Amino acid sequence: MDFAFQRPGTRLRTILCLMLTLSLSSCANLPLQQRGTLGSYAGMAPSGGTLTKARLRVDPPPVLAAKTVRIVPTSANVGGTSAFNPKDLALVTNAIDRTLCTGLSDRFRIVASDQPADLTVHATVTDIVATNRTAAATSTVTSLGASVALPVPIPRIPLGLGGLSVEAEAIGQDGSQKAAMLWSRGANVLTTPRYSNVGDAYSLSSAFGTDFSRMLVKGKDPFKGMPAMPSMQSVRASLGGAPKYVACKAFGSAPGITGAVAGQLGLPPAWSDKGAAGRQQQQQ
Repeated sequence: MDFAFQRPGTRLRTILCLMLTLSLSSCANLPLQQRGTLGSYAGMAPSGGTLTKARLRVDPPPVLAAKTVRIVPTSANVGGTSAFNPKDLALVTNAIDRTLCTGLSDRFRIVASDQPADLTVHATVTDIVATNRTAAATSTVTSLGASVALPVPIPRIPLGLGGLSVEAEAIGQDGSQKAAMLWSRGANVLTTPRYSNVGDAYSLSSAFGTDFSRMLVKGKDPFKGMPAMPSMQSVRASLGGAPKYVACKAFGSAPGITGAVAGQLGLPPAWSDKGAAGRQQQQQ
């Protein structure tokens, strides 16, 4: 049917679909760079998906033979950190740890960070592209206003999009690297905008945690093959329930439904995420 003769409602949906298709190609650009936080970069092969850039290496036999994992809290080695509030950076790094702990619990027993384990996992945030708070707020207001009248979601304004880059590795008891990953991803029009300059980095932190933990759980490239359904324990934890292992409590509870609602309203991560367990206790 010719576009000019479509009914108004159908014509509007067609326009919105075209807008979404065109704007999906708009995302923050983060080059994949070595920042020197890993013990070795040897043997890393290009990988990644449609939105994610990655280089990785995994040694399947020792990774699959491992039974226990300890997680050293994620650090931040970001140039120009003065542009970011330390508490906001802490929320991003802790969100990575929380997701890693939940994802790795699918196969490994997670022990406390001061306990010995078959594998020691450590990640470092190496770059954050700041989210433009004004553009994020405008997108939220536009989306909330349009949702009252339109039957389809409105894509985010593709301006001021943020992004996140992370390096991580898993070290065996012999001190040698068993797996490593360089990872970067920019927000796109489907990433929920938040009024915070780390809003997109915070939203993307769970994507990195999922990719890296899946690599260790499966002992292979997580970007190849069919995506796996989330386990029941990971669903419970993501909704704010108790984690499978006590060691994961160090990273606090996920915001759950409250966090999802806060995200849809464009509120900063700190409004719903209390962070690590120590910070949660201080706020009570």
